[in-house]
Amino acid sequence: MASLETALYALLAEKKYNTARDILITMNGADIESVFEELPEESLPLLFRLLPKELAAEVFVEMDPEEQELLIRGFSDSELKEVMDELYADDAADLVEEMPANVVKRILKQSDPELRKTINELLKYPEDSAGSIMTTEMVTLRPEMTVEDAIKRIRRTGFDKETVYNCYITDDQRHLIGTLSIRTLILAEDDELVRDLMEENVISVNTLEDQENTAEMLAKYDFTAMPVVDGENRLVGIVTVDDAIDVLKEEATEDIERMAAILPSDKPYLRTGTIALWQGRIPWLLLLMVSATFTSMILSTFETALAAQGALLLFIPMLMDTGGNSGSQSSVTVIRALSLGDLEPGDVLQVVWKELRVALLCGVTLAIVCFGKVMLIDRLLMHNPEVTSMVALAVCTTMLITILVAKLVGCTLPLLAKKIGLDPAVCASPFITTIVDALSLLVYFAVASTLLGIG
Repeated sequence: MASLETALYALLAEKKYNTARDILITMNGADIESVFEELPEESLPLLFRLLPKELAAEVFVEMDPEEQELLIRGFSDSELKEVMDELYADDAADLVEEMPANVVKRILKQSDPELRKTINELLKYPEDSAGSIMTTEMVTLRPEMTVEDAIKRIRRTGFDKETVYNCYITDDQRHLIGTLSIRTLILAEDDELVRDLMEENVISVNTLEDQENTAEMLAKYDFTAMPVVDGENRLVGIVTVDDAIDVLKEEATEDIERMAAILPSDKPYLRTGTIALWQGRIPWLLLLMVSATFTSMILSTFETALAAQGALLLFIPMLMDTGGNSGSQSSVTVIRALSLGDLEPGDVLQVVWKELRVALLCGVTLAIVCFGKVMLIDRLLMHNPEVTSMVALAVCTTMLITILVAKLVGCTLPLLAKKIGLDPAVCASPFITTIVDALSLLVYFAVASTLLGIG
């Protein structure tokens, strides 16, 4: 344990609770949660009880589900009610979604009726939708209000809202008709009307909008919150920037795991069991192992050619690795562009044309260097007479063609996946490498048969 964690642990052992509390209340909730992660589980309930109510709620939201469940099981009903009273509706809904049924029953029992109703409404929205991550706690104003009335309303109701920096103007049917920043309100005259100050061209998302798209829109427009409306343009909630950051982190982690041929997991690495890690990795490994059968079949098909020209065997690993790396470069670039919204499946011709030009430059450069390497190192320094200039030419020609093919495959497969509704990250490095390996062997033996007259 680090020095701070060691100090807190020692203070608990010496029962110096007030000193421990004085240290904790000077810290941010996220930092306290990081400290709690390094402490033994048995010390968490006591440390948590030392925190003031609002700070305790901040720490609780930052915790992993396993830590939250541990604390809830140790809470009395009154302690659980205090925590639930301090949580925003979206955080409470996330908590209910993560907990086992017997814990959920206690949570709902200790939540006030209005919060229970809101939680149930949020849980009805599809997973990964804007509705599932929004909060219903926002400031709403009416267009006929004066600035003075609006500020009074914010002062009266703002304590229970997740943010007061942006206010949303609705009519009698809760239709979203405008937005207004707190800055505009403060700088305006008291008798000015909200309708004269509000911005009417409101950017919003539907409750069923994908949460990743919602997060990207927040980043695009530099919003701190995005209004969420139903099918009839009625305001039902907002997605705040902290939730958007969490979504982007989750999506980025998921993409990285898919690109590494691992089934996504929502648990931290150190808290994921060995069996869970095995379950996440073995399906892709099995698939890739079976798909490698095609490589073996190609090698067996050209067994005679290999026997006639044994030097060809020396360069198979280099050609396969270079092809796989080239395909991975293109696929990762395209996948990132797709995730940022820079590319769409309809841009395939532009992407192919650009990647082919890049591939040609890369291929020519590598082929020239490869020819020098083969003749200097493999023939002269390693004294291998079977490595002739024609063998070197066959290897370098294959190198050029393989890079062209690999980059073509690497840039088109993610676009195709996106077009048919799959996650482009699925078509990343391991999958593309397997395809390119097989193609590079076919190209290699075709070129060798042509240039060296073997078959």
